Amino acid sequence: MQKLLSYCCFIVLLLVLVSVTGLAIEETESDGLKILVYGASGKVGTHVVKEALNRGHEVTAVSRDPSNITQIHDHLLVVQGNILDRKSIAGLVVGQDVVIISVRGIAGKSKDPGDAVQRIAVENVVDVLRDQGSDTQLLIHVGGAGSLEVEPGVLYADKLPKIFLPKKLELEIAGQVLALEYLQTVTDVRWTYATPPKNFTNGRRTGNFRIGDKQMLKNSHGRSRVSRADFAIALIDEAENAKHVGLQFSVAY
Repeated sequence: MQKLLSYCCFIVLLLVLVSVTGLAIEETESDGLKILVYGASGKVGTHVVKEALNRGHEVTAVSRDPSNITQIHDHLLVVQGNILDRKSIAGLVVGQDVVIISVRGIAGKSKDPGDAVQRIAVENVVDVLRDQGSDTQLLIHVGGAGSLEVEPGVLYADKLPKIFLPKKLELEIAGQVLALEYLQTVTDVRWTYATPPKNFTNGRRTGNFRIGDKQMLKNSHGRSRVSRADFAIALIDEAENAKHVGLQFSVAY
C-alpha cells in the first residue's frame, strides 16, 4: 500500500512539474532511414517500397504517374517526379539518406544506348548529389544482368544472341552496362550497383539468397534467378548497411 501511495505521489509531482515548467514528454523519433525510390510503381520498385516500409523506414515513392502507386502507409509519401529532369531530382533528394533507382526504357526514339533512361538516371542523380555537396547520401542503382561476367572478362551482354533480341531491349541492356561504367568513374558520391540475376521470378519472399560480386551466380542446376521480393531484401539490406559502396554486387539463389 505504501509503495502504491509513493508511486501516486510521484505521478502527481510529475504532472505539477509539467504544468508549471511547460516540460513536455516527446515521443522518441524513429531510427529509420529516409529512402527515395524512383520507379516505385514498377515490378521491382513495388517490392522495394514494401520491404522498406515493413522495416520502419520512411519512403518517398516517385512515379511519373503517382496514381500507379496504390500502397498506403503512414510512412509513405507518393510524389510525381521525373528522373530525366535534374530540377525535379534536386527538389526530391534533399534530406534523403538513400536514393534507389529502378527504372528502364529509352529516351525518345533514340537508337543510342547512351540514351537509355537508366544510364541518364544515374548521371543525373550523381550530378545533383554532387552539386548539393552530399557526402553521406547513398545512391543504389538497380542494374542489369548483362553487366555480369559469365567468364573472366566476358559479360553476359556480349554472349546474348542479338539477332533474337528486340532492338529496344538490346539498347536497354547496353545502357545498363554504360551506367555501371559511368558509376565506376565516380569517386565523390557514394554509390552501389545492385545486379539482379538472369531471371526474376514472382516467387515469395524467403530471405534465402546469395550475394556475389561481378560474376553471374548460378545454382547447382545452372539457373540464375531470384524473386523480386528477395531482391528487394538485398536492396534494403544494402541501404541499411552500405557494404558495397563504390562496388557492384549481385543477388541470386
